[in-house]
Amino acid sequence: MVEGFKYLGTTLTNQNSIAEEIKSRLRSGNARYHSVQNLLSSRLISKNLKIKIYRTIILPVVLYGCEAWSLTLQEERKLRVFENIVLRRIFGPRTDKVTGAWRRLHNDELNDLYTLPNIVWVIKLRRMRWAGHVALMGEERGVYNVLVGKLERKRPLGRPRHR
Repeated sequence: MVEGFKYLGTTLTNQNSIAEEIKSRLRSGNARYHSVQNLLSSRLISKNLKIKIYRTIILPVVLYGCEAWSLTLQEERKLRVFENIVLRRIFGPRTDKVTGAWRRLHNDELNDLYTLPNIVWVIKLRRMRWAGHVALMGEERGVYNVLVGKLERKRPLGRPRHR
């Protein structure tokens, strides 16, 4: 008996907790972030291109399998913190108007600069898209029956042949 294992790129635990999966996804995203860190901080590349790099290289690694996640507020916060770190690297520091010193961007300034949906909204959109996909499946599919809650059926006589 094991406490957790990796199956098809997803971390499964005996507690059925998604926290370990999110941790491993954030670690993988962090590795991707550090591999393109020089591109994201370069002044030679436009901000739009940096955002495209983020959305095509880093974000898919973090969001792999997110359609099955049920997020708590703490997990949503961890995802937002990761995204804000990457966005701060993309948009760079700003000068303070009063003191003239360099400072980090605040979260509300990041939200104004990054007009696309944040990572939590992307997860919610993907979950809704997956639910719509499952809703169009037929009644013979097990995933559809779990979605609509029709799990009762008459059991056959004798030893069960399948689950």
